[in-house]
Amino acid sequence: MLLLVTLLLLFTSHAVASEIPKLYRVPGAAPRNILFVLTDDHRYDAIGFMNHPFLKTPHLDMLARGGAHVRNAFVTTALCSPSRASILTGLYAHQHKVVDNNNPVPPGTVFFPQYLQAAGYQTAFFGKWHMGGGEQGDEPQPGFDHWVSFQGQGTYLPTRPGLNVDGKHVPQKGYITDELTDYALDWLKGRDKNKPFFAYVSHKAVHSEFVPAERHKGRYKDAVFTPPPTMADTPEARRGRPMWVQNQRNSWHGVDFPYHSDLDVGEYYKRYCETLLAVDDSVGRLMDWLKGEGLLESTLVVYMGDNGFLFGEHGLIDKRCAYEESMRVPMLAHCPQLTKPGTVVTQLVANLDVAPTFLDAAGLVPPKSMQGRSILPLLRGESPADWRDHLLYEYYWERNFPQTPAMHAIRTDRYKYVHYYGVWDTDELYDLASDPREATNLINSPEHERLVERLKDQMFTSLEATGGMYIPLYRDKGKPNNLRHPGRGKAAEFPPEMIRRKNDQ
Repeated sequence: MLLLVTLLLLFTSHAVASEIPKLYRVPGAAPRNILFVLTDDHRYDAIGFMNHPFLKTPHLDMLARGGAHVRNAFVTTALCSPSRASILTGLYAHQHKVVDNNNPVPPGTVFFPQYLQAAGYQTAFFGKWHMGGGEQGDEPQPGFDHWVSFQGQGTYLPTRPGLNVDGKHVPQKGYITDELTDYALDWLKGRDKNKPFFAYVSHKAVHSEFVPAERHKGRYKDAVFTPPPTMADTPEARRGRPMWVQNQRNSWHGVDFPYHSDLDVGEYYKRYCETLLAVDDSVGRLMDWLKGEGLLESTLVVYMGDNGFLFGEHGLIDKRCAYEESMRVPMLAHCPQLTKPGTVVTQLVANLDVAPTFLDAAGLVPPKSMQGRSILPLLRGESPADWRDHLLYEYYWERNFPQTPAMHAIRTDRYKYVHYYGVWDTDELYDLASDPREATNLINSPEHERLVERLKDQMFTSLEATGGMYIPLYRDKGKPNNLRHPGRGKAAEFPPEMIRRKNDQ
């Protein structure tokens, strides 16, 4: 029976791959080995070399020191499933239709590993898939010859049903970050050395609830967590803040009632940092293997997070919104044959760029339908004159997490404009050069009226050009998390700028 299942999976995999059109190969381009490490909820500044006050990440620091730090990397939707779908397709959420964590991937969706398979790559996936379809879905997906995954978010420590390995459920044996690394290394060691490889290591970490490896527990118990300035619930901090943001303080995703509990956000953050240490260990093990095989110089290694995470900024926790801590992610790239050590890429880069970058590294011309662009020229130190000058961000309201409204945003290298949909509230504009914490909303500033109109026009132009002028509607899925605590944060007052006074015309 096991042999029959295995043969069926292999047949299905090759049948799907054969239906994918082969992309044009650049003459003389040699396919490069690719290792992609994706982490969950890893915010852009939770790395040692970013002058973190206590977190130590020597292996991630080494990636940046020996390769490139993509300093302005963002996701176009700060939520697990939409972001992962954008990574695999090079498309916006409104294009691939995986707009939340509950709805499945539409039939016929093509993932970039399918193109790599068709081009002769051996491909493997290890870890969290969780891309549409709710909390189940651990079955092998198109584009991968080898598959190791788990249902939903998975668990840090062993529980049933364990792991799905090429269609068969096997027990999880240990701490998930370490075990996924073991599986990846075993596959790499047994690969066909005559073919290029693409290995996708998709960690559960550092998704909540944060559980550090036993060897890291308590590492930062004496560290000092400094609450971000925008966490304060003062008249000054509330000035210009949208009502929904103030009201979310007392909710599932707010600091006054986090996850409907008495959670201490500072202790939570320290546990997050401890949980991240095993990811750093994993990167070190993978890089050591590449070095031992003589592949470190030629292999393109890319590390990034699927979205950020707020720990008190604006009184919020979690992600979804368009604030920097939510949509900005770490991205590191290492390949000495491509990029000089210590390279810093300053251009705006998106999760949409991952797919075309890896296809480019394989010597293939990415499909024109992809919205992203290869960042290989940036890694080589080039500065294309036509590189994007703004990013589009989108998030669509979820009934099971109703605290955060639907929104679109434009993020340039200096400004951010956030446009809300379906809520009676104020929009937002920030000058990130003078106000990196996004504390002063300039939306009602007369001096910025023309800028707001220009950014709004860019936003709608981008949506029109990509088929995004709609708001998706699906059946209710997932339980509601819509409670407030009677003794905590008060409801927001209506913005004074939106109140008509007696003498107003």
